[in-house]
Amino acid sequence: MIYAPRALRHFAFAAMEGHAQEPETTRPAAPKVTPLRPARQRTVVRLWLPLTLLFLLLAPFALLLAPLLYFAPRPYSLRPFATVAALGAALLSLGGTVVDVDTPEALVRIRIF
Repeated sequence: MIYAPRALRHFAFAAMEGHAQEPETTRPAAPKVTPLRPARQRTVVRLWLPLTLLFLLLAPFALLLAPLLYFAPRPYSLRPFATVAALGAALLSLGGTVVDVDTPEALVRIRIF
């Protein structure tokens, strides 16, 4: 037999006692549930962002400013053109991203291309 403190040995009885049926007069009132509005009354926002084109148009400015990274602190100034290229690749990889937010009040869809 495994030894258990007295409080733990009687815990099962206390749990069963707590789950016993309570009289109807002592039960708390059920929480009020507000019904959702129909889907046609919700606000719908659909947004298309052509950020890939914007990133490509701004890329020459990033390449022109890359030599300024030589004046940045040591970890950032090792390879400035590689840093700019990696940042550009990360931004361009966002293309095709779809963000959906569905709440009872609104439906929001954002597409990044």
